[in-house]
Amino acid sequence: MSTRPPLPPFTRETAIEKVRLAEDGWNSRSPQKVALAYSEDSRWRNRAEFMTGRKAIVEFLSRKWNRELDYRLVKELWAFEGHRIAVRFAYEWHDDSGHWFRSYGNENWEFDDDGLMRTRHASINDLPIEESERKYHWPLGRRPDDHPGLTDLGL
Repeated sequence: MSTRPPLPPFTRETAIEKVRLAEDGWNSRSPQKVALAYSEDSRWRNRAEFMTGRKAIVEFLSRKWNRELDYRLVKELWAFEGHRIAVRFAYEWHDDSGHWFRSYGNENWEFDDDGLMRTRHASINDLPIEESERKYHWPLGRRPDDHPGLTDLGL
């Protein structure tokens, strides 16, 4: 059994670290890499889609990033206690027609003792934006450490 530090129960510092590690993983846009952060039997609700297990997660993320192009994400800790973390997030992407969106949402996470996420509930809303309204301009991949977070951006 592999572990995924930091491990619960979380402190403020370790919860912030866990959120940033999740953000970094998702910004890699690698479904296989991202799925390793979740337990083998992880249960998800993403919008109105429900899934269980890493294979389903990989399939979902593959579909997602084939549709949501030039995806860039920022996550921010909202609350934490014990084995649970709540985050808010916003990501920007465009479709294959070049229409840009900013997607806003909240996630509730629950971790097992090994630091793998066993439950993820995500509520997300999409807002069409003009390309000129984009706030995330870093090269694809990890958000630079000096890039503002959601609060600093007024999101």
